[in-house]
Amino acid sequence: MSIDVSQESLSQDSLPQEKPRPLWTALGLVAPLQARISGGLPPPIFGISIDTRTLVPGDLFFAIKGEKGDGHDHVAEAFAKGAAAAVVDEAHAEALKSSGPLYVVEAVLPALERLGAAGRARGAARIVAVTGSVGKTTTKEALRLVLSQAGSVHASPASYNNHWGVPLTLARMPRDARFGVIEIGMNHAGEITPLVGMTRPHIAIITNVAPVHLEYFDSMEAIADAKAEIFSGLVQGGVAILNRDIDQYERLAAAARLSGAGHIATFGESERADARLFDVQLAEDHTIVAARIAGRDLTYRLGAPGRHLAINSLAVLLAAQALGLDLEGAAGGLAQFEVPVGRGRRVLLQAENGPFALIDESYNANPASTRAALALVGALPAAGRRIAVLGDMLELGARGPELHAGLAADVAKNHIDLVFAAGPLMKHLFDAVPDTLKGAWQADAAALEPIVAAAVHAGDVVIVKGSNASRMHAIVATLKSRYHGAAHA
Repeated sequence: MSIDVSQESLSQDSLPQEKPRPLWTALGLVAPLQARISGGLPPPIFGISIDTRTLVPGDLFFAIKGEKGDGHDHVAEAFAKGAAAAVVDEAHAEALKSSGPLYVVEAVLPALERLGAAGRARGAARIVAVTGSVGKTTTKEALRLVLSQAGSVHASPASYNNHWGVPLTLARMPRDARFGVIEIGMNHAGEITPLVGMTRPHIAIITNVAPVHLEYFDSMEAIADAKAEIFSGLVQGGVAILNRDIDQYERLAAAARLSGAGHIATFGESERADARLFDVQLAEDHTIVAARIAGRDLTYRLGAPGRHLAINSLAVLLAAQALGLDLEGAAGGLAQFEVPVGRGRRVLLQAENGPFALIDESYNANPASTRAALALVGALPAAGRRIAVLGDMLELGARGPELHAGLAADVAKNHIDLVFAAGPLMKHLFDAVPDTLKGAWQADAAALEPIVAAAVHAGDVVIVKGSNASRMHAIVATLKSRYHGAAHA
């Protein structure tokens, strides 16, 4: 009796499975961490964690002290969940010595920063860094999608763009990654410089400069200068990609020229842009983009609606071209793009008499992104009403009331039929719109939830937006729970 052992006859389960490669070896961590080992040599490390809620077996747990707690209090929990080892400071080493294998360091966060720098230095990945007042995360995700057509891409799964998120992302980067996409954020001057210093990108993108974090800056020029810090870490001869349409363009370009940038590429609607947007056609679940990029006319589909997304997609394609990807192929890949949760994801829900569309923009908000969100709703077809559910935009300082009230013009321009508002700052917008547009105002999102849930009808397009701390995501959760339906990008 013969047995067919051809490739086609083998089931996936019967094929030999390649074992996952360790991210770091136990001894390979000692030098970058500047650590001593306590409790025995750890096994190989397969991941990095700073949060026991998401830790998986094989992770190295960093006991970081944050604003809301100290990771040293969770070391035992980390080992109970399967951590391979933990990084702790000298002050806690004696008390934790029986917990499991430890890397003992002087201070934990600087050790993570050193490991991030080592993760960047050990591989040959081409690195793209993205900053900007609006659009960092969606641009990062579009880059991840497009670059994956040409090789393995490492990027953070969320907005890990701060003083712990950037080194964490770099420390998690596999040695054999072909590309890395690193999001870098800030709300104070001087914050980007150390982050881009460990990132050392080959390409640096600034999506835009907008009036955000005004609580900590006294002018738009100061915000632009803080964003321009991204050029301080650009590798010699690297590429700076800038929005040609914004008022601060010349200031950013001057900073790029003073850095190690070998080339400046621009995008936008300006006729002087290297990647120029000609036309945008918005549909419920996609955008058709017509553009000229480096002298080549392209029309492509972007898998989410939004003029702001279309503009930033030009930056993505400039980066892809600079990295050697075929331009048409890269543009074609954008048809599969989906916005991350909380950043414009569309969900079709079922009201009593038919479906309505919910656009979830609840992750964050500032004046620029809120205007873009209102413009999106105004451009989409609506069988019913266009409803804006808005929460406070934070970190705007003394200009907060003025900037909230100023959105009334955008409400009118984009044919919003009804406004619901939550929070003391958004009360200024609510007071500024005509009485015919006033749905309800409440002091917080929790009080507004049942009112919005009772107000939606079939055919409506409902957008929910606010700074993360305004907790507008709870309204999104309530609508999804009450009106079950199928999700659409």
